[in-house]
Amino acid sequence: MSDTVRVQMRAVSDDEAGLRLDRWFQRHYPALSHGALQKLLRTGQVRVDGKRVEGKDRVEPGQTVRLPPGVSAPPPAVVAAVAVKERPVISERDAAEIQKLIIFQDDWVIALNKPSGLAVQGGSGTERHVDGMLDGLRFGSEIRPRLVHRLDKDTSGLLLIARTSQAAKRLAESFRDRETEKLYWAIVVGVPPKREGAIDLPLAKRPGARDRETMQVDHEEGLKALTHFREMDRAGRRAALLALWPRTGRTHQLRVHCAEMGCPILGDRKYGGEAGELTTIADPRKLYLHARRITLPHPSGKGELKVQAELPPHFRRTVEAFGFATTGDRESE
Repeated sequence: MSDTVRVQMRAVSDDEAGLRLDRWFQRHYPALSHGALQKLLRTGQVRVDGKRVEGKDRVEPGQTVRLPPGVSAPPPAVVAAVAVKERPVISERDAAEIQKLIIFQDDWVIALNKPSGLAVQGGSGTERHVDGMLDGLRFGSEIRPRLVHRLDKDTSGLLLIARTSQAAKRLAESFRDRETEKLYWAIVVGVPPKREGAIDLPLAKRPGARDRETMQVDHEEGLKALTHFREMDRAGRRAALLALWPRTGRTHQLRVHCAEMGCPILGDRKYGGEAGELTTIADPRKLYLHARRITLPHPSGKGELKVQAELPPHFRRTVEAFGFATTGDRESE
């Protein structure tokens, strides 16, 4: 019986962990159109481990994909052409720039110390961003590294990049299941009402805002947002250095929470307005929020991954100008 009339079974490989099923088909069967795949899924002709699935479902290593008659693998030349098409061209300048940001690297993970002003993903008017530079982190691998979380464009600090599909899956699970402890440092204008505590204020997108990522406290429609904080040092009542632990991952959570405490993050005109400026001592073009440290289970399943990012120059200069002591960011203290 020929391949065109025989049901086939194909196993998912280790480097395809967490890949969407429709992307899996795009990778292996590029001649199969999206519409044709959706019809096969709707009629149950494509199954994973014998179960009906949707294109958005994710596959795992060792699972078996049932391929109906008529679906056949393309010639090797076509597979090679698709692989080349999937690999964007990156300039030597961009590759060198993103490689200079590496502060930790192993077979599973790359950690970057992202500068303020560099976007993580593209958007309207954003041409240069981390996601567009990830091919500079392949280091000879056929697998393109993947983003597993994000930082605001103006926030500096730790950004984790998964080097394999399996690493991406496990890191995503750690973020989703709140097995990750994230520490941020912020310089705020004014001082918090108490030296340490929790900010528990639900957040929702601000309706009608020109910037679709503008958030506000909304006790009726907002999603739970919880932040723990500790004051590390202060300069009278003019400014303070805070350690912040976000327990949830809402958009602009730390920025809104600090503003609601009455001490907006320095340089945050969106939520602090003019009250968020100290132009005589700080660069008004910068946001003084830094993703300082991250701790989570290592995606290999062995031990713990703990990485710390040094302060960027603008943040360090302002800390020194205020004479802030940079201790006291341990939760057990």
